[in-house]
Amino acid sequence: MADKDFIGSVPGNYDRFLGPLLFIPYAADMARRLSGFEGELLEVAAGTGIVTEALDRALPAAARIVATDLNQAMIDHAASKPYSPRVRWQAADGQALPFPDAAFDAVVCQFGVMFFPDRVQGFREARRVLRPGGRYLFNVWDAIADNEEAEITHKAVAALFPDDPPGFLARTPFGYSDQDRIRGDLAAAGFGDVSIETVRETGHADSARDIAVGYCEGSPLGGEIKARDPEATPRAIAATTAALEARYGAGPLELPLQALVVTALR
Repeated sequence: MADKDFIGSVPGNYDRFLGPLLFIPYAADMARRLSGFEGELLEVAAGTGIVTEALDRALPAAARIVATDLNQAMIDHAASKPYSPRVRWQAADGQALPFPDAAFDAVVCQFGVMFFPDRVQGFREARRVLRPGGRYLFNVWDAIADNEEAEITHKAVAALFPDDPPGFLARTPFGYSDQDRIRGDLAAAGFGDVSIETVRETGHADSARDIAVGYCEGSPLGGEIKARDPEATPRAIAATTAALEARYGAGPLELPLQALVVTALR
């Protein structure tokens, strides 16, 4: 299972367990930043539609949304939710968007650009499909050390495999937080007007175990665990639950999160 593969039971667990913890708070932030937007909007790496739902609720009726993801399993899960008629779903690779030049007034991507094998190409494609004056809005997680529940999970799972520790969390979702690097990649793609803001939110989980299940069965970390031992997932969930409970208690939990929100103008 590659870092970009969200297949099988992963979309459902991702949505149920990681949504309230990680993605719903920042989806609300994204929607606020687009308040009053009435144009054509493209969402890249839309996942299970958490940002799509927030945008559909918040944007004026004149706005139109095309929501895309590389993984058909994620699209299928997302598209099963109720949306207004202005939302259209389509499979698409963020590095090779199937849309003409200057087709959109805004491009949005929540916690997706970290998964692009070639981020400059992904940024270049976002710029290509934007109209002059259009806005590219995306967020990425800040360093794993600034998101303690992820760091605890990373260490708890790594300890089960000391000779070959899974590195997905530190490598990919929490591995693209250097602001100079982000600015450099955007500049290489042709963006000249870039702002980056550190945004803190609060994530919610019913229990420490929900967080463990979310990460171990709702993300590609689960594939890394199974690649090392097909029977290890219950042990990984138990170890992660114990580590999280030792730090936060059993739950319900409210946990601090930290991300970077990036705005680049065409």
